Amino acid sequence: MEELLTAHFWVAVGQIIMIDILLGGDNAVVIALACRGLPPAQRTKGIIWGTVGAIILRVILIAFALALLQVPYLKLVGALLLIWIGVKLIAPEDEGGHGDIQSSDRLWAAVKTVIVADLVMSVDNVIAIAGAAQGAGEQHQMALVIFGLLVSIPIIVWGSQLVLKLMDRFPIIITLGGMLLGWIAGTMAHSDPALVPYLPQDKGWHYALGIAGALLVLAIGKVVQNRRSPPPASAA
Repeated sequence: MEELLTAHFWVAVGQIIMIDILLGGDNAVVIALACRGLPPAQRTKGIIWGTVGAIILRVILIAFALALLQVPYLKLVGALLLIWIGVKLIAPEDEGGHGDIQSSDRLWAAVKTVIVADLVMSVDNVIAIAGAAQGAGEQHQMALVIFGLLVSIPIIVWGSQLVLKLMDRFPIIITLGGMLLGWIAGTMAHSDPALVPYLPQDKGWHYALGIAGALLVLAIGKVVQNRRSPPPASAA
């Protein structure tokens, strides 16, 4: 119980909520598209049940991810994936991947669409949230994951539009989110069972690798962003 009152626990909770908001924008779009064909009286039910089903599946996936992260070298793989996800957050590709989300006029068909689409799109969330939970103590990792996801449900379902508007107005939020994923990647790699015998396990190294991961994501993201930017039009 004492671990629930530590700063590490609440920092990890904050990270999970931030990750779920930043990487959950697509989930709000999927929910809207899948439920748009329902009668108005059933749309709220479709949104709620679809979201609940998706969250339960995500908790199960994260439970597997937390177990797998104890295997040597898998944290390194997860760290590399997080760096890639963070770069994609800072320098997103142009993609119209929501056009194939089918709406339905039947409640459970719409709920199934939400759950299946969320499952396909949840790989990044699962890896990032499992990485964030590593910093809160092994005894409370699943409780932390469930609590963080539960807190983020109303934010995504009812507050997603506000969050998206804030991100449009203050792009620095996206950049900081990408750097947060880099931080988690660095700290995750530091505690990989295969590297523990070779790296000092003090807080200094933990923070140093976290900062290195955050700066790496920022640097790669900016390079990719600049390469994708169209060249300035030459003066006539």
